Amino acid sequence: MKKIFATLTVLAMFSFGSVAVMAQEAAEAAPVAEEVTVDSAAVEAPVVEAEEVVEEAEGGIVALHKTLKTKFIEGGAGFMAATLICLVFGLALCIERIIYLSLSKTNTKALLAEVEAALKNGGIEAALEVCRNTRGPVASIFYQGLSRYSEGVDVVEKTVASYGGVQLGLLEKNLSWISLFISIAPSLGFLGTIIGMIQAFDKIQQVGDISATVVAGGIKVALLTTLLGLIIAIILQVFYNYILSLIEGLVNEMEDSSISLLDLVVEYDAAQKK
Repeated sequence: MKKIFATLTVLAMFSFGSVAVMAQEAAEAAPVAEEVTVDSAAVEAPVVEAEEVVEEAEGGIVALHKTLKTKFIEGGAGFMAATLICLVFGLALCIERIIYLSLSKTNTKALLAEVEAALKNGGIEAALEVCRNTRGPVASIFYQGLSRYSEGVDVVEKTVASYGGVQLGLLEKNLSWISLFISIAPSLGFLGTIIGMIQAFDKIQQVGDISATVVAGGIKVALLTTLLGLIIAIILQVFYNYILSLIEGLVNEMEDSSISLLDLVVEYDAAQKK
């Protein structure tokens, strides 16, 4: 009986263990299946939404391109193209000025510190070498002023003031052309508007009757050129004002640093005379 009881106990334990293992495997498999289902649904939904967004964006770009092309043709290729040329040349000049002015910026505090150290350790020649190796209008003004030190402090001051005006002219180069394109763009638009109105009245005269279709079509064509000219003028005006702000900042740096340079030269000259 003991053997039979022991055998049954062992069989019961094996049966219970196998059932437990099967239950555990089933429990582990169920969340995995659910996770796979959820993940596949979560992945498929964003992919579909992303495709729809891309299609809508592409459709919007194509529609915008067709609209602009249609309006350009309706406005008259001659005046519309001439107005766009103003935009192209104006933007080219604006970008050139922005790059030039950005490269002209100098850390004036560091430059003054280097010039002061050079004057104390190596004299005028060392300071000239520092200015020669530094880029920007401030360094150029320093170089011109220090190169005239042998003629006296008064000559240095006059040289700094004179060469500051030269550098200002270089900073303001091509600004007159940008302002010209800002004025020409809306002028061409108004000219196209006047010509379009004249053509509209010519059509009315030919028809012999005031037709709303004829009048509306002529006025629409006329106003498109004015709209393009005003948009171009606004764009160029924004860049023009930004360039002016850059020039004003550089001019302030030039004036402040020139005064500091003259102070250094006076101190150096006094030390040399002792």
